[in-house]
Amino acid sequence: MLALPLKAVSIVPMGIGKGKLIVGNWKMNSSPAADSALLECFAKSSASFGTATVVVCPPFTAIAAASKILAGSPISIGAQNVHWEASGPFTGEISPSMLRDVGVDYVIVGHSERRSAFGENDAILSKKFYAAMASGITPILCLGESQSERENGLQSAVVERQLRAVIDPQKIEHFGNFAVAYEPVWAIGTGKSATAEEAQTMHRHLRSVLADIFGEKFAEDIRLLYGGSVSGSNAAELFAQKDIDGALVGGASRKADEFLAIVASGT
Repeated sequence: MLALPLKAVSIVPMGIGKGKLIVGNWKMNSSPAADSALLECFAKSSASFGTATVVVCPPFTAIAAASKILAGSPISIGAQNVHWEASGPFTGEISPSMLRDVGVDYVIVGHSERRSAFGENDAILSKKFYAAMASGITPILCLGESQSERENGLQSAVVERQLRAVIDPQKIEHFGNFAVAYEPVWAIGTGKSATAEEAQTMHRHLRSVLADIFGEKFAEDIRLLYGGSVSGSNAAELFAQKDIDGALVGGASRKADEFLAIVASGT
């Protein structure tokens, strides 16, 4: 079975001037009643989102219901994973076109939990990244170092390698919209968070790597998100940093007041 063909598309970066991109990753947490109440709360509050772009990424089983509840609101639907093939004998997998059919506009690619628990390597992530874009879905590429890598001063080299392994300058003509999320592994679900200064330093480094690949103008327009125990109490300080264009939010995205406080910090 052939992978999805890459289509030549014009490069139209999302642009940091369009407000923060705030993405809620629900992970493997869902129940119909709780989901409905949460989504209805988000939809009712969406008039106050201002310039922020808000995306909710439920588990696959909840995407169709979420699309119906959020219909007519400015909130977009994202997925937590995608396969690179268009169809075929891939039990348990979901293709980009299937996601598009149920209203998905964004997809998370390369989360550290996928890398560590499911063995997804750079080659797999690159195929997912391009397959998503070929179908008109915006991939959010996750990067991040472990605690030991940071302690040994390797964090910049690690995330740069992860970025360059997927972002292939030879395929530049196939690029559409994408975002990059810096999520230090040691800060995911731990309650620990990089300081605003540490996050800014890494985002500035990622911006410089993107500039080396694509040029300064394009690099300035790519949204760089921070993830790793983002909360209502630290979001404003993070968003005040020059190169932090939004957040990939985990546990707090299942708490209405907390998530809305994060969004409010990004409007």
